[in-house]
Amino acid sequence: MDTPTPYRYEQLAELIVGMIDNGALAPGVRLPSVRTVSEQHRISISTALQAYRLLEDRGILVARPQSGFYVAAARRGALALPSASRPRAKASTVSISGAVAALLEHASNAGLVPLGCAVPDAELLQSKRLDMALARAARQHGTRYNIYCAPQGEPRLRREIARRAMGIGHALSPDDVLVTSGCTEALTLALSAVAKRGDAIAIESPTYFGFLHTIEMLGLKAFELPTDPTRGVDVDALARLLDMEPVAACLLSSNFNNPLGCAMAETDKRSLLALLARHDVPLIEDDVYGDVYFGRERPKPFIALDGGANTIYCSSFSKSLAPGYRVGWIVAGAYAQRVMERKLAFSLCGAVLPQVALAAFLESGAYDTHLRTIRRLFEENLARMTRTIETSFPAGTKVSRPAGGFALWLELPRRFDSRMLFDEALEHGICFAPGDVFSASRRFRNCLRLSAGHAWNDRIDDGVRRLGQLAQIQLGR
Repeated sequence: MDTPTPYRYEQLAELIVGMIDNGALAPGVRLPSVRTVSEQHRISISTALQAYRLLEDRGILVARPQSGFYVAAARRGALALPSASRPRAKASTVSISGAVAALLEHASNAGLVPLGCAVPDAELLQSKRLDMALARAARQHGTRYNIYCAPQGEPRLRREIARRAMGIGHALSPDDVLVTSGCTEALTLALSAVAKRGDAIAIESPTYFGFLHTIEMLGLKAFELPTDPTRGVDVDALARLLDMEPVAACLLSSNFNNPLGCAMAETDKRSLLALLARHDVPLIEDDVYGDVYFGRERPKPFIALDGGANTIYCSSFSKSLAPGYRVGWIVAGAYAQRVMERKLAFSLCGAVLPQVALAAFLESGAYDTHLRTIRRLFEENLARMTRTIETSFPAGTKVSRPAGGFALWLELPRRFDSRMLFDEALEHGICFAPGDVFSASRRFRNCLRLSAGHAWNDRIDDGVRRLGQLAQIQLGR
């Protein structure tokens, strides 16, 4: 599948960023006028202005009234990156379900500033066309779809998922795909297929609290792996672990770990796959953020690098298109039969109408256009949130620089307590995710995650600023 061609304003923006990165445009330099740029590049004035505004939103350019646009001072990355994690080298019994339930309850409260749950805002997703496909299917063929479908899922949807897999370098048959109730069910099926109660799973640290919750409910333990905020899992640390301890499986994000937003380089992914193959340890990968990338190309998931030989692939449309439809999928390879047996026992099959609507939406070609829009919006949101953090949080705050997704990970001085801040923030009408829910051993109490998945507005901006002020008060400024 061909990669969509960037819009003209995006091409111009990338050109300007490249000139800044290679030193051709230094901080403080005035850019040509919008009219001049439109003439030079044979684009409309509105297109040129759109490119400049995009870079202004990202903090790369600064607009000066009656003067024009200038390259911003070297502020990108002004805050240091969070520290690489160094968890203890023993398996942890996970006990996080109570904290997760409380967080999700608050995160679903529309009266709170929504910084807590990594669920994209319906206003940004603009899924009217998808909803229309659902309504049309129900109106025209409601009786036909008011049935149990095949356990594997709607054939049209599985065909579209397999077709898109070709675009990321993985040859897949529709028969390889099993549709699930979101990625959560896919991960539960995968873990229960490869591990039994009491086994240990190797995970990133920090990692998504949903992983930890599932591990806890299945009676498993967790080995937390050292994880760098940009490079991801430390492969050497995993090698040492596998030489010393029995590990039933490795559970990792394919790209853009939640909460760090990091992505392993392809060479590191290949090294990790080779290591796991030598030890005969399966890899379960979660690729829910894979389509929400900010670079030129979509990073390949692990399954595209080993052909699925030792990998179980899980994903969904929940972070990119339709969180409420609860449609995910799993490609289990050698474990397909075990996964199917558990699917039949857990839920038998998924709801048909959402699958039919998603298949129609994908067949129309609208998904790629939609993805380009939300990638830009999420990247702009993260840039705005980072700038607000820079001006309102305590000195010494560190913040991630995600290459995709829509979450930021903040690390504050050691004496900071994000759990205490969480209680105070709720009293001020703000919800965020405290750091300790992202660790099996309840580390990262001085850290927190902020979601940038909602449309940026004064309410969001004020919420982030107020949160920073509360953190400053806690630390005595």
